Amino acid sequence: MPQGKASMSEARERLLLADSDIRRITERIAAQIIEAHPGKVPALVGIHTRGAVLCQRVHEILKARGCDAPMGTLDIALYRDDLDNLGTIPSIRGSDVPFQVKGAHIVLFDDVLFTGRTIRAALDELVDYGRPARIQLAVLIDRGHRELPIAPDYLGETIVTARHDHVRVCFAETDGRDGVFLTATEDRA
Repeated sequence: MPQGKASMSEARERLLLADSDIRRITERIAAQIIEAHPGKVPALVGIHTRGAVLCQRVHEILKARGCDAPMGTLDIALYRDDLDNLGTIPSIRGSDVPFQVKGAHIVLFDDVLFTGRTIRAALDELVDYGRPARIQLAVLIDRGHRELPIAPDYLGETIVTARHDHVRVCFAETDGRDGVFLTATEDRA
């Protein structure tokens, strides 16, 4: 690249939520679930990888408050609608849904809600286990740009982003630290 010329795109990352923010949001989501389901907390299912971490954290809070609920995880890799476009074989972690889905009330967890396609894939897989009575959605971040009519029932934060931006959620369990970061790319054509 010639000296003095800016690259075609320049990326910069900034912290949106710190570990204390994530703790507060997780506590709030757990409290909202308890409030919405007096008497019996629904089953919890997290989408691998970070949705499963969020689900586990909410499950631990609920359990500490005396609300033990069944919990499971989904690996949607084979339910994605972009498998032909990936160019690689997706990593398979496996799903674990150790309760009867048929007739169950379920809260599905993911870290970031973007186009809605991840949630659609999770719904397809979950229904393959049986027909739940109700599925609700809990997400840490809603960044907009939906392609499908999907909305969260329990929401941590809404973040305004450009479509080409990237929201990265880090959890200590998977990334060694907690935080939510926005990488904004500015095209400088």
